[in-house]
Amino acid sequence: MPFITTEDGTEIFYKDWGTGQPVVFSHGWPLTADAWDPQLNFMADNGFRAIAHDRRGGGRSGQPWAGNDLDTYADDLASLVESLDLRDAILVGHSTGGGEVARYIGRHGTGRVAKAVLLSAIPPLMLKTEANPEGLPIEVFDEIRAGVAKDRSQFYEDLSAAFYGANREGSTVSQGTRDEFWLWSMQVGIKSAYDCVKAFSETDLTEDLKKFDVPTLIVHGDDDQIVPIVAAGNKSSKLVKNSTFKVYPGAPHGLAMVPEYADRFNADLLEFARG
Repeated sequence: MPFITTEDGTEIFYKDWGTGQPVVFSHGWPLTADAWDPQLNFMADNGFRAIAHDRRGGGRSGQPWAGNDLDTYADDLASLVESLDLRDAILVGHSTGGGEVARYIGRHGTGRVAKAVLLSAIPPLMLKTEANPEGLPIEVFDEIRAGVAKDRSQFYEDLSAAFYGANREGSTVSQGTRDEFWLWSMQVGIKSAYDCVKAFSETDLTEDLKKFDVPTLIVHGDDDQIVPIVAAGNKSSKLVKNSTFKVYPGAPHGLAMVPEYADRFNADLLEFARG
């Protein structure tokens, strides 16, 4: 299996499908690169080189004790981009992966980047503060940590409902989709899953977003129960210059994995990549 090694010696697994302009996908918490398989296949079929990695701490990547923070995630992404010598890359980040993309641009610039996509992404800040009243209170994230620490298997089973909107009337989300979520989540080490909650909830990415200087597509569902659009997509679209903001009515957090919305996202992604 293909791996790159980061500066601290952590091995990062990646998939590399197709040929053409590279599209690099960063996944959400607590998933793995496998969550992007439909988009990897779709983009590779349409003439792009589609790449996705397992974030440190999960999947087939190494599980170091340290480094479960957005600075290190961004540096790991930079190691992947540089190791593969990617240029004119399109960076796509879902949820925590969107924070990874934002911090990558904030720390490493856009010298190797042509475009960016933020999907249901955590920027600018998820935590409720005096300056960010639209965010979620710290107790929400404390409950997530407690769930991971006490019985992560059942916690992930339950979380999949809100993640995909399976708890909404009329939902067509299959049990198989929810089972996938559980499987990917259980491949993430408990230490990294726990630490990442602080990373995705308390990291302020406002200044990173202000450094975006490439065309950026921001996509968010207005029924996102995990990363509320009022604290995320709405604000990011105002901070990122030259951005296009698309709101998907009724769409959940994991919209790219729900057939009802995935086809629309894939079409929007391809149109943006080709534009």
